[in-house]
Amino acid sequence: MHQKATEAVQLELFTTTQGALHPAHDGRTVDERISRDELLSILSRQRTLTNNLLERIADYGNIIKASKRIVSNGGSSGVDGMETTELPQWLETNLSTLRTSLLEGSYQVSAVRRVEIPKPNGGKRMLGIPTVRDRLIQQAIHQELNRYYDPIFSTHSYGFRPGRSAHKAVLKASEYVKAGKEWVVDIDLEKFFDKINHNRLMQRLSKGIGDKKLLRLIRSYLTAGVMEGGLTTQRIAGTPQGGPLSPLLSNIVLDELDKELESRGHDFCRYADDCNIYVGSRKAGERVMQSVVAFIENKLKLKVNHKKSGVRHCSTVKFLGYTLLEGGRIRVSDQSFDRLKDTFRRITRRSRGVSFANIISDLNTTIRGWANYYRLANSWLTQFREIDSWLRRKLRCYRLKQCGRRYTVYKFLRGLGIKESSSWNVAKYSHGWWNMSKKEAVNRAMPNLWFSQQGLLSFCNIYEVTS
Repeated sequence: MHQKATEAVQLELFTTTQGALHPAHDGRTVDERISRDELLSILSRQRTLTNNLLERIADYGNIIKASKRIVSNGGSSGVDGMETTELPQWLETNLSTLRTSLLEGSYQVSAVRRVEIPKPNGGKRMLGIPTVRDRLIQQAIHQELNRYYDPIFSTHSYGFRPGRSAHKAVLKASEYVKAGKEWVVDIDLEKFFDKINHNRLMQRLSKGIGDKKLLRLIRSYLTAGVMEGGLTTQRIAGTPQGGPLSPLLSNIVLDELDKELESRGHDFCRYADDCNIYVGSRKAGERVMQSVVAFIENKLKLKVNHKKSGVRHCSTVKFLGYTLLEGGRIRVSDQSFDRLKDTFRRITRRSRGVSFANIISDLNTTIRGWANYYRLANSWLTQFREIDSWLRRKLRCYRLKQCGRRYTVYKFLRGLGIKESSSWNVAKYSHGWWNMSKKEAVNRAMPNLWFSQQGLLSFCNIYEVTS
């Protein structure tokens, strides 16, 4: 585009307020209005406006806002043992010193505490938990940087962004499938957060940030050591999951992929490192896969997990816990149901030694959260009836186990109105608790209404499953 035209677009899109760039509120998004070349021009202009960005980051109001966010989020302590609940009191006596160290460039970043958590599909996910003070500074940086970067991110990016969500990503993906693009280029980035190239990220940040002190501080967070078992090792790549800054940095890295896919005219949805591209045929998908993988590995210096990536029909792909069917219909993925069952198994373990009422309460918490997240499901709803039935049997088994002895089982069933002979037959001739839980007399003793009276929520009622 001609230089004057480019400048005109910039003036139309942005106004300068207190040194920051803001998108014009005309209902249109930035990346629908500018090309990649124009984006570089905008970043160049942004760079001149952020020479003293660290001063705004260290502003009292911004720090206090960040501290409230850190306290509300909670979380584990870092290597220094300081808890989030201690932060307000700590700031009362240390805020001025903290600001001075930030502005003078003398603030020392602490190592992160390494934590392993199980992944849903097996294996371990490594988290790096920064100290509460480092989380505070990261959050303060995030608040200011996000004002600049979020407006120029792609509309195809849905993760860790205000006003966007996994639900919106799934609904947009459903639109693509409904339009006939049923084949998915499913790209899995191998250990993405651990593989981010520091030099490429810092180079990209330097195009839009003019404050060198801030850039040095961000690099300090990228290279902060990782402490495990009392030993600290240096990190030469990646940004640890667990800090407030990592999601924004990951979006800055992958926005380059978004812009590349947009320039090629692809329909896609990206949520963090989960990216699906929707095409009309397997053959088209294979061409796209080959070229996009080359871009990711050669240009972005990231690693694609070739075993997990592939071109697949939408009905076999799990995206953010959902699976899309022909016509854009949405169902809960099989893997999500499997994880739900695993959660129910953990809750109903007899070894927990908690009351039946507490079991119901814990289950209801899971059911509410799960039903809220999977509320987009509009197909294969009979799965919910199967889950309800399976869970009630698990609870019957749990309640019978609580009886402990056969005679206590007999008394329990009698107390629920079961005839003497039927109660004895269940108690004396069942082989194991799970076998006992499916007996007809047990079902009559603890029917659906009984569970409802105990307060147990039902997926069928929540989703209004009628068939």
